[in-house]
Amino acid sequence: MRIVIVGEDAARAAEFDQVLGDFGLDWTIEWLPEGAAVEAGMPAFDVFVCGLTPGPVGGPELLARVAALYPQAVRILLLDQDPDEASVDIAQGLESAHRVLGRPLDPVELVTAVESVVDLRELLDNEVLKRTLGRISSLPPPPRLYLQLTRLLRDPEASNQAIAQALSQDPAIAAKVLRLCNSAYFSGGREISDMRSAVIRLGHQALLRLVLTIEAFGGSGFGTGKLREEVQDRALRASNLARKLLPGPSAELAATASLLAEVGRLLPGVATAEAGDAAAVEGEEAPDFAEAGAYLLGLWGLPMPIVEAVAYQQRPGQMRSGGFWVTGAVHVATALVAGQEPDEAYLRAVGMLDKLPQWRELVEPSLLDDQAA
Repeated sequence: MRIVIVGEDAARAAEFDQVLGDFGLDWTIEWLPEGAAVEAGMPAFDVFVCGLTPGPVGGPELLARVAALYPQAVRILLLDQDPDEASVDIAQGLESAHRVLGRPLDPVELVTAVESVVDLRELLDNEVLKRTLGRISSLPPPPRLYLQLTRLLRDPEASNQAIAQALSQDPAIAAKVLRLCNSAYFSGGREISDMRSAVIRLGHQALLRLVLTIEAFGGSGFGTGKLREEVQDRALRASNLARKLLPGPSAELAATASLLAEVGRLLPGVATAEAGDAAAVEGEEAPDFAEAGAYLLGLWGLPMPIVEAVAYQQRPGQMRSGGFWVTGAVHVATALVAGQEPDEAYLRAVGMLDKLPQWRELVEPSLLDDQAA
């Protein structure tokens, strides 16, 4: 395995070589100075590591270029322990990174991060999973409007009017946004009847999540209407909870991942908690909804931290990488919203068990229960 590290202290090469030797890994590391370019035709690499500003080309742009030219490479973003970079830069870097590590780069953490991404790829490279989803005549399409709005919001000059115009391109989604904007989830009193006012009331990130849940759960043929409604209700509540469990831009990643955590339940032939083991086809056990959902999100091209969090939402302790990040927040949020107990052994291992009581108090009631009453 070949690793490229940009903009870090090459004088530490011996330290990294020693750790690789201790792990018995036949990996090589190339240290490049700040400002190094990534071009087509350069020697292939398996791992690429850089900070937000490794040189004239910003870190987010550099990671995006690596993703386009070397899609199989593991992409790692480095952040200072107390980053003073603009949040928009961090958010853009997170979209293209598989992992985020702190500076100064720790060689053991680098090894763990790379192996964790490899584990995830192997988990989703499941022939039963591929065959099950391959039998579905038409998988849910990528969330077109969500991706369009994501690109639009990268522009710091984007106005609420421009965002409203983009939403208005799809009248069906615009109508659902207005309906949900006036629901108990988001209502602030005065009724909202136009898209620009809806954008202002919701805020950009909440709007993105709302559009994503409409596109992800709004298609026909994937679960009954009642199931879609229940999943969407839990998704919104889990998303609102997860974003309170992490600081900074990571909160939005956790919110989006929690929103999509149960999307796999809507796919035919997938095992769900309600149905137990779904009916096997050709003697095969149905794939787990979490893995199926993660596979679908990977096909959609969503950021790897979101894909990983969905895949490991029910078993975060099986991840190689330690700490409480997006996957941990999704695990806690989805479990509490579903009325289940989070994995206390995992929370104890990552030093977060003492926060569980206050997290329980943040769980919102189900809107469906309110409607039934």
